[in-house]
Amino acid sequence: QVQLVESGGGLVQAGGSLRLSCAASGGTFKDRNMGWFRQPPGKEREFVAAITWSGGSTYYRDSVKGRFAISRDNAENTVYLQMNSLKPEDTAVYYCAARASTYGSRLYVDPERYDYWGQGTQVTVSS
Repeated sequence: QVQLVESGGGLVQAGGSLRLSCAASGGTFKDRNMGWFRQPPGKEREFVAAITWSGGSTYYRDSVKGRFAISRDNAENTVYLQMNSLKPEDTAVYYCAARASTYGSRLYVDPERYDYWGQGTQVTVSS
């Protein structure tokens, strides 16, 4: 069973930056594809970014391309989401997620494809 704990959220002005971290424990991390999702107020959870187990491939939703960067440190069992040029519409609870299957080559945007979830961290961007 994999446990995921997000951190790094907070309140930031538009144009600012935040770096989210997701620490994994309780299972193998280095061989699992990981994803970041967010749930804006009053909306459904949506895909933000994903990264393969090796870190060799990444994928982003269109609205964050060029502003957000997902990365991972397998030695530290941690995945990161660097968020730059933040906008008020980025305001949401951000979640990291892991797939149960290992060594996958495909990256998924559907939250149903992920098996383990963190508790979320709030990101609020003021205008």
